[in-house]
Amino acid sequence: MRTRLSVCTRKARYPSEADALAVAQRADFPLRPYRCDRCRQFHLTSRTKGKRTPRVTPDR
Repeated sequence: MRTRLSVCTRKARYPSEADALAVAQRADFPLRPYRCDRCRQFHLTSRTKGKRTPRVTPDR
């Protein structure tokens, strides 16, 4: 799905996936980075529809 230009201009831009992940880890809710097809930089999204999340297994 192509990112709308209006969405791209509203969101913070990160030059690398590592920079975006660092910000996402400080958030109070799950965020994931993605490369924008408009600006070719990384944004963060909370959408997880259709994305597999890693299964957390309890330590024994």
